[in-house]
Amino acid sequence: MPSTQTSGGDLECKRHLYLQIIVPILYFLMFPLALMLNTVASWVSVHLKSTSTFLVYLKNLVAADFIMTLIIPIKAASDLPGASSTLFELSCNYFRAIYYSTQYTCIALLGFISLDRFFKIMIPQLKFTQNVTFSKVLSGSVWIILFGGTALPNILSNGQISNNRTYTSCMKFKGKNGLKVHGTIVMSLNIFFWFVSVVITVCYISIANRVIQSFRNSGSNNNQGKQKVKLRVFLIVIVFFVSFTPYHIYRIPYTILQINQSSKTCPYSIPKLCKELSLWLCSTNICMDPLLYVFLCREFKEKLVSLMKNIFPSFKVDSAAKEEVASTQSRHLPGVIKIKINTLH
Repeated sequence: MPSTQTSGGDLECKRHLYLQIIVPILYFLMFPLALMLNTVASWVSVHLKSTSTFLVYLKNLVAADFIMTLIIPIKAASDLPGASSTLFELSCNYFRAIYYSTQYTCIALLGFISLDRFFKIMIPQLKFTQNVTFSKVLSGSVWIILFGGTALPNILSNGQISNNRTYTSCMKFKGKNGLKVHGTIVMSLNIFFWFVSVVITVCYISIANRVIQSFRNSGSNNNQGKQKVKLRVFLIVIVFFVSFTPYHIYRIPYTILQINQSSKTCPYSIPKLCKELSLWLCSTNICMDPLLYVFLCREFKEKLVSLMKNIFPSFKVDSAAKEEVASTQSRHLPGVIKIKINTLH
């Protein structure tokens, strides 16, 4: 009887074998773009001085995105059918834990950036929130707390791989206590994500309303400026939610299933595919973040243009023309509006 169940389980695994290559292929396709964008972002970040709290958070976000980018090919290769047990063990025991920890560091830093913009525009009298040293300490604390509170417990709760067995799930490395630790961490991080989501939404909606109100109070009819503010806020919020929400909606029910079925031979094939696809969608954020840096951060954009000018002298013509157009448009805006809009960068 047991042998019949095993063969049935093996047959079910083989039936779903093709599903295993879908997500790794998506990761491998994304990796070159992510590496290019985040290498450029890191290159610009190294040349930027941490002159404001915003830039401190942004540079930490660039570092987190780059770490996740480097882990992607390892994670993808370990998920392929026929991957070596050593690679799978290293991925489960170390790289995935670091990847998840860094992902939530990114989420925390995106929350800090929204709060930084909020305090600068809505409550400028709170000077300590614009203190560069404070932002460095806060950023460092997030790295330490999230690594120490999420990655490290998962790493320590994992066991060694058996030489005569092939594992199909990282849950097989965990004992009962390890499964409890895993479940607690997942639930805590999910709550953390929804809290940050509320913070980001409230902050950027408040910022948009304040800037648009400044237009109205100044008597300006600059509808283009209002639309520009709305577009920036919409892009930040929509990119955040499109990337992260599907995964966090699905994560809790999947984790319950994952823990309860951890002893099965070929557990949760279709549910695991759905979870991995939603996690891949989360990962696409590392490709979108560098584009947002250029679109939303003036210092980042100016430094990128400056570095590009040094490499490609012909780049000067186009960028100079754009700067002239931007300068001409800005002269028609009231001073108060220019100040408010600039704080969104």
